[in-house]
Amino acid sequence: MTPAGGTEGAPVRPLWRERDFVVFWGAQTFSVAGDSFAYVAVPLLVLHVTGSVAQMGLLTGVAGVASIVAGLFAGALVDRFDRRALLIYCDLARVVSYGLIPLAWTFGPQVWLLYVVLPVSEAIGMVFQVTYVTAVRTLVRDDRVTEANGLLYATYAAAGIAGPLLAGLVTERFGATAAVAVNAASFAVSVVGIRLIRFGGQATAPDGQAVPARQGPWRELLAGVRFLWRHPVLRPLTVLLSFLVFLTYGLTDVLIYFFKHDLGRSDGEVGVILAIAGLGTIAGSLLAAPVRRRLWFGASWIGAQAVGALAMAGIGLSGDIPVITALAAAYLACASVAGISSMSLRQQVTPDRLLGRVTSAFWTIHNSTGPVGAALLTWMAGRYGAAEVFLLAGGGCLLIAVAALLTPVRRAAPEQPEHTV
Repeated sequence: MTPAGGTEGAPVRPLWRERDFVVFWGAQTFSVAGDSFAYVAVPLLVLHVTGSVAQMGLLTGVAGVASIVAGLFAGALVDRFDRRALLIYCDLARVVSYGLIPLAWTFGPQVWLLYVVLPVSEAIGMVFQVTYVTAVRTLVRDDRVTEANGLLYATYAAAGIAGPLLAGLVTERFGATAAVAVNAASFAVSVVGIRLIRFGGQATAPDGQAVPARQGPWRELLAGVRFLWRHPVLRPLTVLLSFLVFLTYGLTDVLIYFFKHDLGRSDGEVGVILAIAGLGTIAGSLLAAPVRRRLWFGASWIGAQAVGALAMAGIGLSGDIPVITALAAAYLACASVAGISSMSLRQQVTPDRLLGRVTSAFWTIHNSTGPVGAALLTWMAGRYGAAEVFLLAGGGCLLIAVAALLTPVRRAAPEQPEHTV
């Protein structure tokens, strides 16, 4: 069987020699580095002003709801409009939205503004992320999708290490709003890079059939839902991830609260710890493709979820910073292996004409549990303690990994033709 986009017997060039992929790779690395500043700075802004981990969780939850709502129409936009233009417009909008925070804060703390900017930015980010997933499919051959995703996530993680480290230092020296300003600027750099990229055409489907007439957002979303439901592996995978997202969506806020409240660490130290833990994401991203080749899909996804769950529970059992940092790194490595395997499978088995809507439906469904989970977990951390939350979440995730063994998710190669619909 000849991989899509390739010619049988043709030499395989390293991805770093593919011009459009490399430009996309570099542009998004800058963007993720900036996102890492907001990843640290926004929760700290809330914590400094309110002192409440529940407020941190509420903001995360509200932003998550906005992302879910955006998912209703993101797939339809991506499947019908120019992907390059969508990426550029999304980044320009985020330059403006995040830029409002440091501007407004010059007149004093404006926590209310975060409840406007963050949801808007997350909604825009959902459109961007759906577009991003479909873009990767047009930049590399189908048989190299997992490799491409691994490289992208590895360098994103490398940027994510420098980001939290620098964000903690910038926040400690200049304030959290300065770190948010860096995030806004990073989106401008991303715009410049994306303007240099050429994506594949999408006016017609790969089989030559014309793109269907435009329908309402619900009908467009249902087209993606129907594909997920009919696919024997994507269906249970979506359900399992809905439970996983519920248990993990708010863990970053809980971890920051754990370091600040329970362990008494400074903003700079929090940035350093998160940066070191981010090494796990790099390791997992680079391991995703070889692990999937060796263990195939089912064992890779289920094994990564099980080991990650044990690492998460271990955080709740330790009060030692180096141990917690190592366990957080292990969890992030496992999350990368599982996440890249899942996303690559979806990219491989979905027709290009449906990929935006399927991605949108997939994320909308399983992310719908996240805001409630974030609000509940952060409330529990404030009420009962962060350690208890990590124990509970780790145990729940382990049960989900065990449950996956009873579903078609355990299949070795669901991307093969006999498993597609």
